[in-house]
Order: sequence, then C-alpha cells, then structure tokens
Amino acid sequence: MRASIILIWAITAAAMLLQAANGLLQGLLPMRMHAQGLSDFIVSCVVSAYGLGFAIGCVAAPFFIRHVGHIRAYASLAALVAVLTLMFSQAEAATFWIVLRGLSGLVLAGMFTVADGWISGSVTSSHRGRVLSIYTICTKVALMLSPLAITESSASGPFLFMVASALISLSLLPTSATRADEPRAPGTVHLDVKAMFAIAPSAVVGAFCIGLINSPVVAMAPLYGLQIGLTMEWAARLLFALQAGSLIFQWPLGWLSDRFDRRYVIVALLLGAVASCVLVVILARMDASPFVMLLAFITWGGTAMCIYSVCVAHACDLVPPEKVVPTVSGLLMVWAVGSAIGPIPAGAVMGSVMGANGLFVYSGVVAFACAGFIIWRISLHERHAVPGGFVAVPMSQTLSSAAMDPRAEPVPDDVGEHLAEEPPQNGETIVSAEVPPAEQEKGTPNP
Repeated sequence: MRASIILIWAITAAAMLLQAANGLLQGLLPMRMHAQGLSDFIVSCVVSAYGLGFAIGCVAAPFFIRHVGHIRAYASLAALVAVLTLMFSQAEAATFWIVLRGLSGLVLAGMFTVADGWISGSVTSSHRGRVLSIYTICTKVALMLSPLAITESSASGPFLFMVASALISLSLLPTSATRADEPRAPGTVHLDVKAMFAIAPSAVVGAFCIGLINSPVVAMAPLYGLQIGLTMEWAARLLFALQAGSLIFQWPLGWLSDRFDRRYVIVALLLGAVASCVLVVILARMDASPFVMLLAFITWGGTAMCIYSVCVAHACDLVPPEKVVPTVSGLLMVWAVGSAIGPIPAGAVMGSVMGANGLFVYSGVVAFACAGFIIWRISLHERHAVPGGFVAVPMSQTLSSAAMDPRAEPVPDDVGEHLAEEPPQNGETIVSAEVPPAEQEKGTPNP
C-alpha cells in the first residue's frame, strides 16, 4: 500500500494543483461575467459551452494519449489551458467567453483523463480502491478550498487569473520530474447507451438528470449568491459549501446504498435535493444570514452531488465484469450531455422568468421528475441490496479515463456479485455474473 502511494505521489500532487486552479476558475468566471454586465442567459451559454467542450474532450482524449503518451499529453494540454486561463482576463464579448470556455472544457477533460488514468493504471487491484480514495480526497479538498481565495478586490483584476494559470503551470513539475513508468495507453470502448438503458434505466435517467441539475448549480452558485445580496466573498464560499457537503455525505450514503436497493437511496437523495431547493429559496426570500445560506448549500451538495455515484454503483450491479468499462463510460457520456444541456433552461428561468431563485426552482422540478420516474421503475421490479463494495464517484466533472483503460476496473469492489436475485419481471433484462476473488478491491476514479 505504501509503495503504491509513493508511486502515484507525482500525479496526485499535479491533480491537486490542477483542481485548485479549476475550483478558483469555477468561482471567478461567473463573478467576472456578472461584473461585466452579461445576462444570466449568456452566462448559462458559457457554462453550456464548457459542458459541450468537456464531452468532446472525453471522446478525443484517449486518442491523443495513445498518440503521444501520458506525460507529453499532460504537458501540452497544461500549456494550452494555462494560456486560455490568462485570456479569460481579457474576455469581454459574449462570443469570446463562449469560445474560451468551450476550449477550456475540452482541454481540461484531456488533463483529467491523463490524471485519472495514470492513477488507476499505476496501482494493483488489491490497493486500487484505497489509493483512489486518498487521491479523491486530496483533489476534492483542493477543489473545495480554492474558491475561498476570491475577494472583491482580487476578482476585478487579472491577479486571480494569473494565480490559476500559475497553479496549472506548476502542476507540470511533478509529472515531468517523476521517474515512474507511464501506464499503458488507454484502449477504446464501444458505448451502447440503448443497451445500457434496457438493463439499468434508472441509472441512465439519473445520470442524465444529475447532469441537468449539477452543472448549472455548481457553475452559477456564485452568481446566485451575488444576486441575492451576498458579498463576493460569501458568494464564493457557496462553492466551498457545495463541495464540502458532497465530501461529508458521500461515504455514509455509499454505506447506506450497500444495504438497500440502491434505487431507494437515489430516490431519497433526489427528494432530499428537492427539499434543499425549497429550503434555499425560502431562506433567500427571508434574507437569511450568509452562514445559514452556507448550511443550506452544504445540504444541497450532500444530496444532489452524491447521486451520480449511486447511479454508477446501481448500473454496475447489473452487468458482468467485462461490461463494466463501457457501462461506466456510457454513464459519464450521458452525464456530460446533460451537463451541456442543463445550463440553458436553468439560465433562461433564472434570467427572465423567476429571477435568481429560478435556478433552484428549475433544479427542484427536474429532481422531482427524476424521482417520479425511478419510483415508477421500483414499482415494476423490486431488487435486493447488493452488499459491500461501494466506491464513491465525486462529481468533479472530470472523465474517468480508467473507463477508457482496459486494465482498470473503475467500479465497486463487488461488481456483479450477487446480482438481481429475482428473475426479470415486466420484460426487464438483467445481466448477472459471478465475480472471481481476484476481482475484489476495485475502485472508481473521479468523473
């Protein structure tokens, strides 16, 4: 275990620096656009461009890595995104913002593909889950803390963009200096979303709806804070609250989902997200204190931002080990499509229909509709719990390149073990398989 940690220290350090820059940009960009007078709809278009760029990067990154290798891919992409970050400080026109954010999403998808694939490919199956847990916590903390650096004075100038660019450039040092061997180049995976929907419709719909919800809320939370009267510092802290809630709630909810039909946990989280949306809207209308708003955002992050992990675990319960890689990849792509679409209706509702609170009205409606669909699926077919082995998949909005690597098993420890113990009902197709002992201790990297 210690040897595995030493082996991946370089990429973990690089990923922490990269996530620190990413978290800083997540808070800074909407505030900068707000200060320039761009409408909520234009901001949502910029967010959507990022999701679209990220989805394209998910597909293109494995081909680029196979062509030049992990280290060269990371170095070249880091240079590009460092330049793009500096260009944000000069952006004014809406078109310029949209193009820059789309390009940054494409490049960042490639960088996270390198980082996650390197981590997954550098450790053995017996240690992968624990090493990935350490990696996930380190990168999540960096993503969570970096927006706290935003202040009203620093957000108005180029200083924080320079800081973010410097962090990205510094992330080159540990990857370039490492003496560890690069993992094998990722392979390609055939994605069949239609077949995946036939096996696990609740997971597919859940992943898509989470993309519709989480992408606009995470991207526009600072803008929401400004519009309800929070200072820039407190608005940036809303991002901290979202990520903190996700980190705090992730593992207890994973433990719970190992002991019940995971769909019940998904429904409970969706309804919890609806309740959190209602709470945020009520508190905003009551002009609650910033600290109380922070607590409400922690609750929202702890529910809505944990759902994707349970969706992945549920889908992986229903497929044999050889189908896990395309299943995880397919869910990531479904989520990416949702994250590219979601900001547009969210921005429209927020900008011209209901004002700032429209963001959470939109999120609550989508979450409630998704919960209704999964309740309907549960009524058609009950399943037993699949005990043990849940590994969290935090929504850091990165592609798990382990899903593109035929050596990696980015799934819960017990994938396929004791699959649906009841025969299929109502025409539902369930694929089952026994997992050999060697397939235990699997992990799931950041999506």
